[in-house]
Amino acid sequence: MLTVLRINMPQLGESVTEGTVSNWLVQVGDYVEKYDAIAEVMTDKVNAEVPSSYSGVIKELIAEEGETIEVGQLMCYIEAEGEENEQASSAPAPESNDEPSVEQNMKTRYSPVVMRLAGEHQIDLSTVTGSGKGGRITRKDIEKVIDSGQASIVDKTEPMSTQEESTAEQEDLEEFTPPIIRRKAVQAKPGDREIPVTGLRRTIAQNMVRSKTEIPHAWMMIEVDVTNLVAYRNAEKDKFKENEGYNLSYFAFFLNAVAKALKKFPELNSCWAGDKIIQRNEINLSIAVAHGHELYVPVIKNVDEKSIKGIAKEIAQLSNKARTGTLTKDDMEDGTFTVNNTGSFGSVESMGVINYPQSAILQVESIVKRPVIIDDMFAARDMVNLCLSLDHRVLDGVICGAFMSHVKAILENISSETTPIY
Repeated sequence: MLTVLRINMPQLGESVTEGTVSNWLVQVGDYVEKYDAIAEVMTDKVNAEVPSSYSGVIKELIAEEGETIEVGQLMCYIEAEGEENEQASSAPAPESNDEPSVEQNMKTRYSPVVMRLAGEHQIDLSTVTGSGKGGRITRKDIEKVIDSGQASIVDKTEPMSTQEESTAEQEDLEEFTPPIIRRKAVQAKPGDREIPVTGLRRTIAQNMVRSKTEIPHAWMMIEVDVTNLVAYRNAEKDKFKENEGYNLSYFAFFLNAVAKALKKFPELNSCWAGDKIIQRNEINLSIAVAHGHELYVPVIKNVDEKSIKGIAKEIAQLSNKARTGTLTKDDMEDGTFTVNNTGSFGSVESMGVINYPQSAILQVESIVKRPVIIDDMFAARDMVNLCLSLDHRVLDGVICGAFMSHVKAILENISSETTPIY
């Protein structure tokens, strides 16, 4: 018995709520085995392939390339033999033919993003000409109508249809988007360059808006004398590179210090969970890795259990994976605290946006030589600013001040005796 079943957007990582279909790997009519890759999906955490949940023939591709859909929403239909599933469509996907009824069915089958944009801009979808398969209205069709300024306005007194009400309920992330963002799209002027918002950039934007909207941010900064660290690292870096094949970076020492401080002050290794605060047992540090114009936030797991060499090795491995596009889902999951190496760009002071749903992010700024008074005399010292952004629902100044002071003490007392590399 052949049954038409749904394949939905899977959960691709902790706190991931949606993904963008960057590329379909199958076409309608293709036969796939269970677990065969059918699509490439991009999230803010990872690029991943979506496997087929069944063996069968692809009947209809619902999500379009470039479309962002939420976890659990429909991606495509597949016809499988002998399969039974609660998600089977009550109205099977249409056969591949040109009958008028099928065309009409496609024209009125709206994706969640089309419904949302139409609702935001009060567009009557019955007046829009679709450019998709069978006349289906796509996101690009709606954006074209919005940009033209010639949208057909829906009568506000009309009640919403059942389909519209259902879609509205699914748009739970809408509450995190301030009204100003939902106003009429800004128009380009002659000579302006229009850069399409990719799935990754769109997801980063949504997560940053969610973080700043939900989390009450507070900030603090301390100044640290890392003269001993600079001397120690410079004395060891050439021999280390020759023996290990990768760099002994300053960042490895900063991550080591942060992990030790989180062990002493686990309150910062926490997240807000509505009616409770969850304090994480593992110390997994998220680090920002840039490749071209793209930014990834992979995770080094159990940093408190690793040596300086072990941390430096993982920094090198994750950076290489980001450059080659081979970061995996596991590389991006389970971060409990973020450390951002903003100093690599020459920054000396910054206020980071917290990596949702964590409760803090530490910015490590550029190490610069400055005159410092020691024993009533000026001395040239290597100094660095550490800038902490904190979730004021979870943390306050007292505990964060103690945490920062402990990080400072560790870094200012680094030596071959206190901080062996191996």
